[in-house]
Amino acid sequence: MHLIQAGVNLIYIRHLLGHADVSTTETCARADAETKRKAIENAYQALTPGVLPDWTSDTSLMGWLDSLAG
Repeated sequence: MHLIQAGVNLIYIRHLLGHADVSTTETCARADAETKRKAIENAYQALTPGVLPDWTSDTSLMGWLDSLAG
């Protein structure tokens, strides 16, 4: 598991351990909570831009929204 956490490719670990098939190596390599957290963080994409525009300063939009309430 330490080799996987260090970023070593599973194929190289297979060779190091002398496994005939990479599926054997996969059964030995179980991701811990930290590895799972990092994988999720790396896969995350922001849904909104960093800075959102201030729509409250748009008087025509605010007027239209007020007209819906009334």
